[in-house]
Amino acid sequence: MAGYGTDQGLTDWLATNGFTLPGGAPTLAVLRERGSGYVDAVYGWRFCGYPTGGIDQDRAWPRTGMEVFGQALGDTVIPNAIVNASYRAAWLEASIPGWTSTTVDPSRRIKRQKVEGIEREFFGPETIEFRAGNFARIDGEIEGLLAAFLCDGRSFPTVLVV
Repeated sequence: MAGYGTDQGLTDWLATNGFTLPGGAPTLAVLRERGSGYVDAVYGWRFCGYPTGGIDQDRAWPRTGMEVFGQALGDTVIPNAIVNASYRAAWLEASIPGWTSTTVDPSRRIKRQKVEGIEREFFGPETIEFRAGNFARIDGEIEGLLAAFLCDGRSFPTVLVV
């Protein structure tokens, strides 16, 4: 399974954005794989359309039945935004090892913090509706890049029969 984009594309993206990889970072191919895996795992089920190669397709892209801003995308297209989101996730993984595989457990959030006479209290999971389980880390730039490709969920069936 290959990550989205190319090693040269990741190198160019890093340079364009003024980023460098820290010493000891995994290879570009490994980082692309991790970044692409993150995009697919966290967002893949929310992408509109269907994998062109069916359920056995390794990656979420390319997709069939995909339309963005009223324009149909070809069945072999992997949009630049998808590739760039995977590059961003790859860079985050290199900069913060484990970023793409770390989850946030809402039950382990700080409830109250006191420092030098200043005290803050936060809302806990018991006051906020959470889905069961842990949540993946989310990056605002990746969210923005992928927003146009995500379905709003209304087309997702309420009941799945297996």
